[in-house]
This record gives sequence, structure tokens and C-alpha cells, in this order.
Amino acid sequence: MERADMIDWSAFDAVLFDLDGVLTATAQVHERCWKRVFDEYLSSSVASHENRSRPFELPQDYRQYVDGKPRYDGVRSFLSSRGVWLPDGTPADPPTAGTICGLGNKKSLLFTEVIQSEGVAVYPDAVALARHLRERNIKLGVVSSSRHCESILTTVGLQDCFSLRVDGVVAEKVGLAGKPSPETFVYAARELGVEPASSVVVEDALVGVRAAKQGGFGLVVGIDRTEGQIDLAKSGADVVVTDLVKTLGIDNNRSVVSE
Repeated sequence: MERADMIDWSAFDAVLFDLDGVLTATAQVHERCWKRVFDEYLSSSVASHENRSRPFELPQDYRQYVDGKPRYDGVRSFLSSRGVWLPDGTPADPPTAGTICGLGNKKSLLFTEVIQSEGVAVYPDAVALARHLRERNIKLGVVSSSRHCESILTTVGLQDCFSLRVDGVVAEKVGLAGKPSPETFVYAARELGVEPASSVVVEDALVGVRAAKQGGFGLVVGIDRTEGQIDLAKSGADVVVTDLVKTLGIDNNRSVVSE
């Protein structure tokens, strides 16, 4: 794995950004919402006493079982780690339903409430990089498992920065498997008219890095916002950075694009 500040972005035709944890600081909101939903379920469920005594642990359970995955896959993955089985139910299940979809919908409702009350923060380095690349006619897309992707991009004013959005809604409509499958990334590249080998993926999640690597992308950039608590390189990141503006060789304290 190469560690370097400078990346020759001009060598690629397109760059695909993850949303939560890369463009926006919503990963922490997801963590909090999942913890509340899972802890409430485990404390009141018919799971064994041993499993009830093990709450959703941050950050490890979020990163191992939930981060980057489609919502219902995350529910299923975490509950399986606790030896708990639930019927899938359907996406129309109410948040009170004792099903995989019910728990996932409860978390979605809670996430929406938190975002509406607290707002959404962006990562300036990622936004600056995206605008820099767009000015240089490099094709840009957002690939996220989130079904809130469109509304979040609109909220933070980034909807016009990207030519393509492949999120949980699009993946379901087209029939694409979510991360760690590479299908959403590969689909996004092809929709932009480029090949994965000539494209870059920017990810913060282990499962996303693995998906991009499996998809044969020309460069997988891991952005570590955890102060080294996760090993993105071990999951396949070609380059791991802590500041995306520095990959341009420009001081993060000054603007990299014209306003």
C-alpha cells in the first residue's frame, strides 16, 4: 500500500465518492442512531440474557457489521453477531415491527429526525477536492448505500457538483447488490461512460474499500477520519490519507477553487 500526499488526479477519467464519512459528517449520526435502535431492541427482546447484556458497541460494531452496507443488510449482520434471528418482513413494515425491515425503518426514521433537528455538516476537504476536479472536467459521482443520499446532497448544496448518484434507492430500482459487492461502483462508472480501471473511488468504510478493490478500480483512496483506529490499507486501499486537499499538494488553509 502506497502512502502519499500527492495524487495525480488528472490521470483518471472519473472519481466516485462515498457520502457518509467522506463528503458529509453523517457517519457519526448513523452510529448514534444504530446504537439507540439496537440497544433498545436487545434490552426488550427475547434474546438470551447473555446477548441482552452486550449492547451495540461503538465504534467496533458499527464498523464491522453496519458501516457502508445497505440498511437491512446491516441489521441482519449485527443481529447475527449476537445470535439473534428475525424474519425479514417487508420494506413497508412499520418501525414498531419485530422484523429486519422494521428495525431498519425505525433507524431510518430516527436518522431523519436527527438530521432535521441538527442539520448536516460537510467535510471541507472533500468538498474542495470535488469542486477542484469538476472544474477540470473530471467526471464525478456519489455512490452510497444510504437511501437519504439525495436529500442530504440537496441539504448541503452539493447536488449539482456530481453528474451521477447511485444510492440505496437507485440500487434497489436497478437491482444492484450493495457493498461489499462492487456492483454499485461498477454500475456508476459505466453510467458515467468510463471503465473502473480508469476511475478512482474515495471511501472511508472498510466494506466500501473492499468493494472498490474487488471492482478493479484504478485507484482506491481511503480517507481515514478515525485517527488510525481502522486499517483501510488492510482492506485494500491503495492510498490512505487524512486530508483530501493535501492530495492536491495545496495548503488546506487556502481555497483550491474559485468561488
